[in-house]
Amino acid sequence: MDKAKIDRINFLARKSKSEGLTETEKEEQTALRNEYRAFMLRGFMATASNTYIVDENGNKKKLIKEDE
Repeated sequence: MDKAKIDRINFLARKSKSEGLTETEKEEQTALRNEYRAFMLRGFMATASNTYIVDENGNKKKLIKEDE
């Protein structure tokens, strides 16, 4: 996600607290937040899919099992 979109999310959040948002701005804020959540979830899943748990016997198991 690019910096301009994150800056816009932060601007809308500040404006929402100070003076309120129009309906159009509320819709834009919701869309941007959903896009940000999806971006963060993809990053988390990429990290988690490459994470291993090592048990006391030294066996490595993937944190997230891949579908077979």
